[in-house]
Amino acid sequence: MTVTAAATTTTKPGQERPAGEPARQDDDFDRDVLPTPPGATAALLRSLLAPMKARVAVTTLLLLLQQAATQAGPLLVAYAIDSAVPAFRDHDNGPLVAVGVGYLLCALASGALQSTFVIAAARVNQDVLLDLRGRIFRHAQALSVDFHERYTSGRLISRSTTDVESLRELLNEGLQELVGVVLSFAYISALLLWLDLGLGAVAVASLGPLYLLIRLYQRRAKRVYRARSTAIAAVIVKFVETMNGIRPVRAFRREAVNDADFQVLNTRHERTNGDALLEMARYVIGSRLVANTAVAVIVLWGAHRVADGSLELGVLAAAVLYLRRLYDPIDRLGMFLNSYQSAAASLEKIAGLLAQTPSVPEPATPRQLPPLASEHPGREVVFDGVRFAYRTGGEVLPRFDLTLPAGQTVAVVGSTGAGKSTLAKLLARFYDPSDGRVLLDGVDLRDLAGPELRRGVVMVTQEAFLFSGTVAENIAIGRPDATREEIEEAAKAIGAHDFVTALPDGYDTDVRKRGGRISAGQRQLVAFARALLADPAVLILDEATSSLDIPGERAVQRAMATVLKGRTAVVIAHRLSTVEIADRVLVMEHGRIVEDGSPDQLVADTGRFADLHRAWRDSLA
Repeated sequence: MTVTAAATTTTKPGQERPAGEPARQDDDFDRDVLPTPPGATAALLRSLLAPMKARVAVTTLLLLLQQAATQAGPLLVAYAIDSAVPAFRDHDNGPLVAVGVGYLLCALASGALQSTFVIAAARVNQDVLLDLRGRIFRHAQALSVDFHERYTSGRLISRSTTDVESLRELLNEGLQELVGVVLSFAYISALLLWLDLGLGAVAVASLGPLYLLIRLYQRRAKRVYRARSTAIAAVIVKFVETMNGIRPVRAFRREAVNDADFQVLNTRHERTNGDALLEMARYVIGSRLVANTAVAVIVLWGAHRVADGSLELGVLAAAVLYLRRLYDPIDRLGMFLNSYQSAAASLEKIAGLLAQTPSVPEPATPRQLPPLASEHPGREVVFDGVRFAYRTGGEVLPRFDLTLPAGQTVAVVGSTGAGKSTLAKLLARFYDPSDGRVLLDGVDLRDLAGPELRRGVVMVTQEAFLFSGTVAENIAIGRPDATREEIEEAAKAIGAHDFVTALPDGYDTDVRKRGGRISAGQRQLVAFARALLADPAVLILDEATSSLDIPGERAVQRAMATVLKGRTAVVIAHRLSTVEIADRVLVMEHGRIVEDGSPDQLVADTGRFADLHRAWRDSLA
């Protein structure tokens, strides 16, 4: 049999593009945008800084004192030129010595205060970033499954790495520059006005054009840095997606197509970086033009006044020194604005992510499940008038009613798209029904808190996902407080103990990324041991044997018999060999139950399941 892969790549639901054709430029941009409520970005920043108000106040005071010590220098120079040097010529050394000592003390104080400020600010910055990364991680875990199906892991990685790194650069470097520049402007403007009202007025007036340049740069750069942040995220998403799917990439020779797509995204990233540099260059050219013009005017006018005796030479010298300090930081301010726009775009995206609310929320007043009946560990499941539709498509489950008695094992079969997995996801409360209720022993799943629901319902998927760590740690996910003896007992009951003990370090063997150190069947046995240890009242098996070979399937089926004993179970299956363990079979088509009965009854009938069973038996022959 030859399998031919269609040479198309899905872009959005219902749309396809030919293989090798790069993704449209808007595709990744559209998927990266999350709505950010008005004020959410500022509220996030306030919430991050609120616990550190006292420490922020101390760091601000340190910077104020440091700037005061720094800006005292030109005043001492003016005093030295106009008073100390003439006194020295008259054999009075005291004023000049005082100026020298004062200048040295100011330099020492400025250096000490600067180093203290850097240490204090760094601690505040690191705590803010630590808090932010933790918030992103916790919130991403709390968001519902439908969000993660729409918003890729690559974009979440971009939010917690690239975007947080932009904030780190701003906090560690840019913020100090901003506060320093603002304080310098304030100190120097006040001192210039105090030294000479005319010179000070010209210097202050020059700040007007600079302010207009800054505002223009902010407006233009904001758009550029939003696009840049999105372009970076698209590159990360493509890289992560390709590396995670490296096997099908190699199997279907997707390297050239992926290279072409990546080149489009990489070129877009390069272009947005170039746009950012261009905006920065425009700002620097404009600001230097304003600054140089203002300095030339002030120096020429001041020299003329010194010549006619209306201005002291020391005051002009101090004014020139202050002007240098006033305008020199303009380029640094541009660098800050560069960092600020990048960080602002990043913070906006993070705020948009953190503003997302779970579509499956925790109940305001959670209820407890009633005690289990003594004769079996299962619970009754009822689908009461349930309707469901995914956001991206039409209704998957029309009006759906179903009752599963406690302790019954029910197999659900049907063609792809019939609604089998949707039924399982609703029972696991990965989604909530669009209408109707799913009840567990008469309690709506929406009224159960997360921990209570997970104690009652556990789902084992086809993937049997294992985390990096030991076999014992992966089994203990079912019940983290379990002892080693309980973990091993669960593995023995499932039939996993022999293969685990044969591993190099037994239960302490690291299974590595996604459990890659052990086979698919062994991963599935570990997943069943995890489920058995969790001891749920309701167990969902979603295609739990579909990826296994015959020996692996038989081993898992033996494990299933142990796990399902006495519990309420929903078994989603394509392989009819799995159905043989069920008490009851449901055949679904287009979101509806078209057949319902025991396996023997349905096989003896002439319906859909009988046809499926006959085809399966023929395939075995």
